[in-house]
Amino acid sequence: MHQAQDKVILITGGAAGIGREVVRAFLQEGAKHVSVLDLDVTNGTNLEKELAAKHGENKIKFYKCDVTSQDLDACYDRVLKELGYIDVVINCAGLLNDSPKAYLKEIAVNVSALIASSMRAYGLMRKDKGGNGGTIINISSIMGLMQSAFVPIYAATKSAVLQFSNGLGMERNYSRSGVRVLTMCFGCTDTSLLQPGKMEGLDKDLEDEMFAILRQLPSQTIDSAVRGLLDAYKNASSGSTWLVTSNKPGRDITKDVQNGFGIMGRYILE
Repeated sequence: MHQAQDKVILITGGAAGIGREVVRAFLQEGAKHVSVLDLDVTNGTNLEKELAAKHGENKIKFYKCDVTSQDLDACYDRVLKELGYIDVVINCAGLLNDSPKAYLKEIAVNVSALIASSMRAYGLMRKDKGGNGGTIINISSIMGLMQSAFVPIYAATKSAVLQFSNGLGMERNYSRSGVRVLTMCFGCTDTSLLQPGKMEGLDKDLEDEMFAILRQLPSQTIDSAVRGLLDAYKNASSGSTWLVTSNKPGRDITKDVQNGFGIMGRYILE
């Protein structure tokens, strides 16, 4: 079992939503320090003040960061200069907006920035290159396991996260690097991400139908999502995929994902 005790943790998208509660949870679990990267300065600074008062000034630091820019590497550099190493990186930053004005940013945040953060973490953690090993947790979604007429770009980004994280975490990589890579697929969770105005579909004409279907899907609290993530952190093997939905305990669905890809690829070598 992996423990959060005395770990140095970096979380992108950590000022609000699931990310914010993950910050609280890891500090409650005894983390040595949590670095919070986010563009939301108001929520980020308020969170830092709240948790510094509760856990100690040296336990948390907020960094204003646009993960799609050079801010990301600069924030990694500042954390390393201050603390010397990072044990755990959790990539929570994400957008759900397939509208013509936002989908390129959605791809940049959900895919490009997540991969950039993961590769920076992987490079500095890997034991075969002088690091201490560590854990990377990447947030996919149930939409990485489904198809959608309403948010196909978002679904594509989360499928990309699933494929990338599963591949990076495979035994061939983990056995050399000592860097565990986990994928979390959250179901509909009670955050602002799913609210009209923040969430937009591909086609305005389909949005009423999209939100009507969304209201029919089972939902879960943020606390439930965070409990599932903590359970995966403590118990999961590298390359595994975990589903957390409907206020149920997290489930290791790695075999199902592998079987699904096996079915899709069964004719490739014929």
